[in-house]
Amino acid sequence: MTAGPEDVTNLLRDATTGRDVSAPLFDAVYGELRKIAQHRMAKERADHTLQTTALVHEAYLRLVHAPDVAWENRAHFYGAAAEAMRRILVEHARARGRDKRGGGAARLPLGLIDLASEGDAIDILAVDDALAKLATEDEGLARVVRLRFFAGLSVDETALALKRSRRTVHREWSYARARLYQLMTGGAA
Repeated sequence: MTAGPEDVTNLLRDATTGRDVSAPLFDAVYGELRKIAQHRMAKERADHTLQTTALVHEAYLRLVHAPDVAWENRAHFYGAAAEAMRRILVEHARARGRDKRGGGAARLPLGLIDLASEGDAIDILAVDDALAKLATEDEGLARVVRLRFFAGLSVDETALALKRSRRTVHREWSYARARLYQLMTGGAA
């Protein structure tokens, strides 16, 4: 049985009161978290060692063990889940990069061949770096990117989560994509 939006919102409210709802909440949100994870993992390299299920479970554990989080609604929860998944993937890419390049050993400059072999590990780190820069410029734009790119939310869902109009989110998403591209390619500021 699939839980409706109201069920999820009620469970999240119950969780903020200190009531243990972790099992029913997990059952209620698992399907949507899995969709978010699948959307995110589809953008990763084919030989990624982190599986979708592991990503869902790790993100969920981070969310339910977050101290003093008052969930406003299900969109707030799913946005936080997308951010948790993004952080997990970035941590995984950084760890993989450290292992792959010999940990603390002396580093040599990367050539074009090395960059080509790195695959998406560099991509997610580049996106994360660019997103961090964007957040310093405009945190609102960074939130739009997190929800659209990492959570896979539609423009309407993002507008609902951020309490903005659909047109505003569409405009911000267009600008944020262009700005991220500039930041990732070293374009004009």
